[in-house]
Amino acid sequence: MIVGTAGHIDHGKTTLVKALTGSNADRLPEEKRRGISLELGFAFMDGPDGSRIGFVDVPGHERLVNTMVSGATGIDFAMLLVAADDGIMPQTQEHLAVLSLLGITKGVVVITKSDRSDEASLLDLKDKIKIMISGTSLEGSDVVTVSAYSGYGVQELKQQLYIAAADHNKNRNLYDEQSGFRLAIDRVFSIDGAGTTITGTVHAGTVTIGQELLLVPGDEICRVRSIHAQNQAVDSAHEGQRCALVVSRLARSDINRGQWLVHSLLGHSTQRIDTHLTVWQGEERSLKTGTKVHFHMGSGSAFGTVAVLDGNTLAPGESGVVQIVLQKPIGAWWGDRLILRDASGARTIAGGMVLDADAPARYRRSEQRLQSLKALYSEQALSRLAGLLESQDSGVNLKLFKQVNGLVQANLPENILHFKDADNEWVISTKHANSIQQKVLNTLNEFHVRNPDQLGPDPARLRRLAAPRLNHGLWQLVLQDLVDTKRVTLRGSFVHSPDHGASLSEVDQRIQTLVMPYMLQNRFAGSWVRDLANQCDVSEEQMRTSLARLARQGGLHQIVKDLYYPPEVIYELAFIARGICSDNNGDVTAAQFRDAVGLGRKRAIQILEYFDRVGVMRRIGNTHRLRTDSSLFEVS
Repeated sequence: MIVGTAGHIDHGKTTLVKALTGSNADRLPEEKRRGISLELGFAFMDGPDGSRIGFVDVPGHERLVNTMVSGATGIDFAMLLVAADDGIMPQTQEHLAVLSLLGITKGVVVITKSDRSDEASLLDLKDKIKIMISGTSLEGSDVVTVSAYSGYGVQELKQQLYIAAADHNKNRNLYDEQSGFRLAIDRVFSIDGAGTTITGTVHAGTVTIGQELLLVPGDEICRVRSIHAQNQAVDSAHEGQRCALVVSRLARSDINRGQWLVHSLLGHSTQRIDTHLTVWQGEERSLKTGTKVHFHMGSGSAFGTVAVLDGNTLAPGESGVVQIVLQKPIGAWWGDRLILRDASGARTIAGGMVLDADAPARYRRSEQRLQSLKALYSEQALSRLAGLLESQDSGVNLKLFKQVNGLVQANLPENILHFKDADNEWVISTKHANSIQQKVLNTLNEFHVRNPDQLGPDPARLRRLAAPRLNHGLWQLVLQDLVDTKRVTLRGSFVHSPDHGASLSEVDQRIQTLVMPYMLQNRFAGSWVRDLANQCDVSEEQMRTSLARLARQGGLHQIVKDLYYPPEVIYELAFIARGICSDNNGDVTAAQFRDAVGLGRKRAIQILEYFDRVGVMRRIGNTHRLRTDSSLFEVS
């Protein structure tokens, strides 16, 4: 369990931690000289059951509230300190606001320096404290009295912490195999003979020696050489512990406070976050769309702007869905707690939790989007996924869902279509898939009515007409099911209804008979309209019209304007391209294809781009990647 101190400056936080643990949490010479905390301090205490309780000692000065927020994020139990001689002070109330907005419900209020006050004053202060915490997350918490100087009440407070730690460990799942490791970095230093050392609080998952982790934001990979958890050398560390990792492949200069070390599958950063936010009840103003804020989460912070999604304002004490647009990328995952302070950094105004760390810029206030956000309130990942599938008719990017939810694996609900390849993983509910299939059938019928002389649209065009927002892999699953159940027919690169077949005119049939020998003879080079017109003694205009009609009916393939290939040759070219891809991790370059087919670079590029257009491949930079979800032009 991680215990966090909170309270006004000079109310005895560090002294009490030392009385409990025997360790001075102040580590900087300036802190020891001035007798105040300037940075986060850490100490540990062993419980009677062998478990370790970690303490995060935060600064109390008003100018260091940012550092306090960093320390409070990730704690399990709060100790809010109030000095008997000073009573409730401004930072007492602001620290209470931070704890409450972070959703910390377990804690105790400690009246310190009890030796400096009389019994009547202590009783009066207790009553004032109970009124202060009323309506906050710490409402109902015990109020205890101690004196670190004389030792009064310290042992009783220890016993209370032992009981809280035992209850915390009993109710926490230490072995959640779905959650990936995430550590919020709050300190980086080098140790002679060891290497770069990173410390922070483990927010989720487990880490072991030898594991590779990712620095976020960023893409640097490091390897864990040794682990200290709760100030002890261990082989692994888990959620809820203070952790120090000695890593290789990263220099101290590569790492900044506010970054995260995470499981290699969770490499996600964002500048746009949808959150469930509560405006602090003591705030004087409503939170409005367009408000500039200081955003705090984990050990990091950034400037940002808010947009209230289910209205334009949130009044003090109200909660709602708010999008936060940040000025720089940060690491964020579902459920992470956050704090907003005003633009000048003078006061805490709101707090809440992350719902979606990959929030959209468009349609963010649409009814479907707001329904999707409602699904993200569930504590269970499976319920969140099921809710998204119910609300999103375009499916869910499962790979991204796992990333932004901090999951290395996820259980899938029933009645879904699941598409997965090397780059993508998508799911859609069968209900929405069936609805899309019906729309495809309706769209095809409308197309045939409007274009009776055409065989049908190609799959890419049909997708744009019927399901433009559907992922390509899911589209292939939906379309293939229609083909398998004989509700549509796929001929060449065209889709049509089974009862629709565009008939050729006598002129088109005659021209097809005339050109086919020349086209087969030209093979990979292809055939131009002008050349075919001269060879067949047909006007160029008539040749162009007939070949275009033949292409629309699936009898030919038009690669670029006036350049045609017969189906047999296209299948052969696709077979060669697939062979190159199988030897090169799914990719083919124009140069590789050019050498394989003996064509010029320009023609090789034209053919590969045609394969991109019809859905056999997709271009990524200077390469063309084979789509594993497409069987178009595949020899059976």
